[in-house]
Amino acid sequence: MNKVLNIIEKVLYANSVKYYRIHRQISSQLVNAKNILYAQRRTLSDIDVPDFTDYRRRGVKSPTKKSSDSADHRRSFTYFMAGASIVTGSYAAKSVVLHYVKYFSASKDVLALAKIEIKLSDIPEGRSITLKWRGKPLFIRHRTKDEIDIVRAVDISTLRDPQRDEERTQKPEWLVVLGVCTHLGCVPMAGLGDFGGYYCPCHGSHFDASGRARKGPAPLNLEVPPHSFLGEDTLVVG
Repeated sequence: MNKVLNIIEKVLYANSVKYYRIHRQISSQLVNAKNILYAQRRTLSDIDVPDFTDYRRRGVKSPTKKSSDSADHRRSFTYFMAGASIVTGSYAAKSVVLHYVKYFSASKDVLALAKIEIKLSDIPEGRSITLKWRGKPLFIRHRTKDEIDIVRAVDISTLRDPQRDEERTQKPEWLVVLGVCTHLGCVPMAGLGDFGGYYCPCHGSHFDASGRARKGPAPLNLEVPPHSFLGEDTLVVG
C-alpha cells in the first residue's frame, strides 16, 4: 500500500513540474508578444498626422456645429463647381468640334472653283464650249433660233424624262448642262446625234439641243446646274 502511494505521489509530482514548465513558457511568450506590440506602437506613435485645417471649409471646422448648419453653403459651392465644370467642358467640346469641322471642310482652292464666271460674248451663236466645274465637264451652248424652235415644239409626252425647254433654261439662247451622261457617266460629244444636241458614243445615247434624253439607254436628261446671269455678258455657274 505504501508503495502504491509513493508511485502516485511521484506521478503527480512529475505532472505538476511538467505543467509548471508549460505555464512558464506560455507566460514568457505572452510577455514577449506584449513587448513586441508595445514596441511597434511606440514606433508608429512618432509619425506626425497631417493637418488639413487649411483645406477645410470654414463651416465645417468647428466640431460643435452640426453639418446641417452649413449644408446650404456647401451645396452652393458644389453647384458652383458643377456649373463651372459644365461651362468648361462645353467650351472644350466646341473647340474640338470646330477643329474637326475646319479640318474636313473644303479648302480655299476648292471653294474658289465652286463658282465660275463665263464671258458669253466669247461664245458665237450655234457653238458649244466645254469647261471644268467642280471636277465635272460643263457644257454651255449658244443656241440658234431654229434650235430653240425645234426643242420647244417637241411633245413632252413622247419623252422618257418629260421636261419642257422653258424649265431647263433661264434665257432661251443659252443652255447650261453638265456633260455627264445619265447612263454610266460618260462624256457626250456636242453637235452630234440624231437630234442635233449631244451624243454619247460609249453606249449610243442621244440628247437634243435642250439636253433631254431622246434615244439610247440614258434614262434621264442631262443635269442643269445652278446658274445665274449677271447682266447680258456674264454667266455665273454655282
